[in-house]
Amino acid sequence: PRSPAAMAAPPDPSVSPGPAGGLVAVAQVTSTADKEHNWRQCSGLVRRAAAAGARAVFLPEGFDFMGDMSLCVPRECQSMSPGLSLCVPRECDVWLSLGGFHERGQDWDSTGRIYNCHLLLDNSGALVAAYRKLHLFDAALPGAPALCESSFTNPGQELLPPIDTPVGKLGLAVCYDLRFPELAQALRGAGAQILTFPSAFTVPTGAAHWEVLLRARAIECQCYVVAAAQTGRHNASRASFGHSLVADPWGTVVAQCHEGPGLCLAQLDLGYLEQVRRELPVHSHRRGDIYGAL
Repeated sequence: PRSPAAMAAPPDPSVSPGPAGGLVAVAQVTSTADKEHNWRQCSGLVRRAAAAGARAVFLPEGFDFMGDMSLCVPRECQSMSPGLSLCVPRECDVWLSLGGFHERGQDWDSTGRIYNCHLLLDNSGALVAAYRKLHLFDAALPGAPALCESSFTNPGQELLPPIDTPVGKLGLAVCYDLRFPELAQALRGAGAQILTFPSAFTVPTGAAHWEVLLRARAIECQCYVVAAAQTGRHNASRASFGHSLVADPWGTVVAQCHEGPGLCLAQLDLGYLEQVRRELPVHSHRRGDIYGAL
């Protein structure tokens, strides 16, 4: 579906629409502590997406493993290279966003902690970017198990510039980063056309905040937002909300999963994105002289 702005005002033919964008696929999975099951589930969805014509496929946070990290960190986490060999972008001719890989970094021996690492692979299988999650989720909510990501994860130290992909300039983030609009605005200021928030939102926070936050980031940054999510019960103590979605630069949800593993597909139209930014030039109206520039 097209959003109201697109239907109300056709593109100005005197303005070049720029690159066209393309079809993206958002994968929703239920990862467990069984890594072989997780890889089979993800690779099957990637192949389905490629068969449907997707140029880029997005997998959620924890696509590789969802278990008790306090018990399983040494065995389940690995350096970057072995994990990449299990992926299928070259076979399927798609770019692949691996939204949250449990990376045993170079400082493993000194810290004993991992990184929550969002990897971007091109269609040859080459690693294009590795973003390490900046904001770690530590929360104790009523009626839900306490989660303390910082007890086993190092925070990243760098926000990566947006990456050129066949579907547009992609800004990388992970899950809890969604709650920090400064991060999204910084990516938008650096040229992002697409913001991606691969996630494993809890059921209580997802029901209350998931769609609201994603649409807000899309509206305020005038970007497409692509959010792959975990869904369902991973083990006795952990479940995820699901509802993976794509929102357009007007904030309209243009594709969405509900519950259970699966795919949703969305056509990204960068000409429409430029139209929204031209007709409502919010970014150029920012008063960095008053409240600071991002």
